[in-house]
Amino acid sequence: MIFMMIFWILIIASLVFLINWLIRSAGRDKASRKTGSNTALEILKERYARGEIDKEEFESKKKDLNGK
Repeated sequence: MIFMMIFWILIIASLVFLINWLIRSAGRDKASRKTGSNTALEILKERYARGEIDKEEFESKKKDLNGK
């Protein structure tokens, strides 16, 4: 009888842990998606620094990313 109770307590605790982990994981995914435009700007800056694009193209794409 006591082992059955321990078994169910472990099952319930595992489910709570799993649900909590899934909720936190989903929150991190949303946060990383919000910084997507910053990442794009960083990539653009890197391409400009490497000389892959010129200043005119850099400024044009920067305006597109900023929505101006």
